[in-house]
Amino acid sequence: QVQLLESGGGLVQAGGSLRLSCAASGRTFSGYAMGWFRQAPGKERAFVAGISPNGGSTDYTDSVKGRFTISRDNAKNTVYLQMNNLKPEDTAVYYCAARVGTVVQRFFYDCWGQGTQVTVSS
Repeated sequence: QVQLLESGGGLVQAGGSLRLSCAASGRTFSGYAMGWFRQAPGKERAFVAGISPNGGSTDYTDSVKGRFTISRDNAKNTVYLQMNNLKPEDTAVYYCAARVGTVVQRFFYDCWGQGTQVTVSS
């Protein structure tokens, strides 16, 4: 398994941008599908974006399409989430997740980071 550490969260005004990073330990990062999830207060954790092990395929939940971009750098063992045109409803704790696989996934992730807070003010 890999260990994951997120960074890049913070407070931003509506319409602003943030880039989240997730650094993974281990030498088999390129064998993992990666995902970003978020959990808002009082709500369940939900899928935001996913990327295949080679970065060739991505998937997004409808509410972030056109605003968020997931990418990865396998040489740096890092996955990113670029978030543009942020809205107050994007406020949540954002989690990085990993699972062994060959395709982009929305489910069955078994390695999780500790989360990073994103707060969008109106």
